[in-house]
Amino acid sequence: MKKEILSWIGCFAIAIIAALLIVTFVGQRVEVDGHSMETTLQDHDNLICDKLSYRFKDPERFDVVVIYPYGDQGDKSKRWIKRVIGLPGEEVRIDEQGNIYINGEILEENYGKEIIEDPGLAIEPIQLGEDEYWVMGDNRNHSSDSRVIGPVKRRNIVGKTFVRIYPFSKFGLIKHQ
Repeated sequence: MKKEILSWIGCFAIAIIAALLIVTFVGQRVEVDGHSMETTLQDHDNLICDKLSYRFKDPERFDVVVIYPYGDQGDKSKRWIKRVIGLPGEEVRIDEQGNIYINGEILEENYGKEIIEDPGLAIEPIQLGEDEYWVMGDNRNHSSDSRVIGPVKRRNIVGKTFVRIYPFSKFGLIKHQ
């Protein structure tokens, strides 16, 4: 009887440790909070965030990522879901007409829901550092993003959204490119 109980406790401990390792290093469920990524994602969509692939490669332009918006100073339970627009070493600027420029060239993209009314910090050119990314919501006029908080450090990117798991009627892979 004692052996059986110890066996069950050991199995339970292994399951808990495995679950913690998966959530910490591989992936986890995140919920969209707000309307900043519409029409791509909706408020209360549940997603799986892939935390593993960015251990081997860097985020790419147009990836939909989960970030800690305020880095080490912020609440780690507060996460934002945004799209990568600018990459390390690039210069980002948004003009008065709402055009996004990367290194002086207009960014060709179709994710922005509307013309940007407020360029925020990017009204002046922003030079991204070696480990900095510029992120924006797809619902540009209803999104707090790099225009407000500035560039996001690489270490504050949690992972890449992978699949929408809820609502079930919209189950499927997240469109990045």
